[in-house]
Amino acid sequence: MTPTHAGELGAFDVEDAPSMDGLRACVHCGICLPQCPTYRVLGEEMDSPRGRIYLMRAAAEGRVGLTPALARHLDLCLGCRACETACPSGVPFGRLLEATRGQLERRDVRGPGTDHAMLGLLLRWFPFPARLGPFIRLLRFYQWSGVQRLVRSLGLLSPFEKLRTMEALLPRLPAATGGLPELVPARGTRRGRAGLLIGCVQRFFYPEVNRDTARLLSAAGYDVLVPRGQECCGALHLHAGRLAEFRRMARRFMAAWERDLDVIVSNAAGCGSALKEYGHWLHEGDAEMFSNKVRDVCEVLVESDLPLGELRETVTYHDACHLVHGQRVRSQPRELLKRIPGLRLVELADSELCCGSAGVYNLLEPRIAAELGLVKVERIRETGARIVAAGNPGCLMQIARHCRAQGLEIEVMHPVSLLARALDHSERGPAVRGEHSEACAGKAGARMASMTTHEVRSDTPRGGR
Repeated sequence: MTPTHAGELGAFDVEDAPSMDGLRACVHCGICLPQCPTYRVLGEEMDSPRGRIYLMRAAAEGRVGLTPALARHLDLCLGCRACETACPSGVPFGRLLEATRGQLERRDVRGPGTDHAMLGLLLRWFPFPARLGPFIRLLRFYQWSGVQRLVRSLGLLSPFEKLRTMEALLPRLPAATGGLPELVPARGTRRGRAGLLIGCVQRFFYPEVNRDTARLLSAAGYDVLVPRGQECCGALHLHAGRLAEFRRMARRFMAAWERDLDVIVSNAAGCGSALKEYGHWLHEGDAEMFSNKVRDVCEVLVESDLPLGELRETVTYHDACHLVHGQRVRSQPRELLKRIPGLRLVELADSELCCGSAGVYNLLEPRIAAELGLVKVERIRETGARIVAAGNPGCLMQIARHCRAQGLEIEVMHPVSLLARALDHSERGPAVRGEHSEACAGKAGARMASMTTHEVRSDTPRGGR
């Protein structure tokens, strides 16, 4: 953050103190209030951006301490950063929130009602592929063996709200595959070398999104490199204020990548947003150079001329928070979808309102997240679309879960999966409905269709490392 002078710290210490300039930039106009998900659900001033900034500034000026009550108001924030987009004064709310959470975390200040044990468990599992992989194998057995059907029919998880929420979010897991090769060569005119982030959740829950991303980048003229050593980017730890752990993870993550890549591509909004913040949080030249290379996949593909075949579909698009607010990527996904011949894109009311996923928020605050999920489903229903696209795995899970619960029959997929379907259509004729997506068929549950027949081959020659 911007350096803060001694005497201006109040309740904060000098390590990663939130910027006083950032706090003072808020003029309390209230434009952010209707854009804030928690304010819309709870209606409390202290659970709005304006109220939270008031609390943070009061702590910085020594008028209040870092109390459990203050911590709880910050814990209830989804960190969606919609207030940043709305703010005419340019208040950097996301950085202020993460810095203040870092202060609270180091001093072990706990908000009452926040499930810190659950948060700790999630941060010990989800960001570590070596730990998550075996768990995914158990979940795959749980689904494919019929145990899931039995558990749901008997309501065995009914007494356990958070476990029930976690299970309800689970998409249909595909069969295990060998993963992507380390190099996917460019097709046609070569544009450069692109590194592909495969993510922690994405690689296990939506591996087809990574395959589609690699194939589209290859079709756009990029040699696609997939570093074997890439671990978690640290996004969840950053958003939780675990800044020391985040920095360690970020440095390990950067060490896995070649320095001469032209672009580093993310297809997960939360990860991409965190990667673009490396320069700010690590205070290192290498981190700044790394961040400057990071692009969302839609930012890269919109500059190419992909051969897309006809898809006669009605589609709506949900803006993932850390894509539209964190990275300011708004027009590119829409422009790409509009390029697909025959596709009709219908705008979604409240498209920029958080769906309630927000990293692991829907597991920590399931009731608030559920209210936001229901609002999102009703807006989707109003469009009459058969497909909803979103550029983040957490959004895909949250939206699909609530579409199933509300009996809305719709496909939920990443924009690259729609583009890959159109690319398939261009290369081999009409695509089959259901590829690359999770189909929500009412309360019967998700049905993951077969993977694309144009998968990136696992025997592609390796190299480029």
